[in-house]
Amino acid sequence: MLAHYGYKDGSGDYFIIIDTDKCNGCGKCVETCPPRVLELIDDEYDIEGGLMAAVTDEHRKKIKYSCGPCKPVSGERKLPCVLICETKAITHSW
Repeated sequence: MLAHYGYKDGSGDYFIIIDTDKCNGCGKCVETCPPRVLELIDDEYDIEGGLMAAVTDEHRKKIKYSCGPCKPVSGERKLPCVLICETKAITHSW
């Protein structure tokens, strides 16, 4: 399942997308995130239990600004959380 964390406004879509089927709850993305946008939560979709990455409630409505320091002014550079994710569970929409 794809979990979309963020918002949409007149200037665009701003979402961090986490594939809950791919996320193994390792926590590397949480450690790598400078503004601490990500956290580990209980994976309620996993029958065996476990953890998964999610965007904190505090950052969901301001993800464009919270993740801004990691985004390049121009070009296609990836966010540190995307680069560190070995399972490729994290993407972003802008």
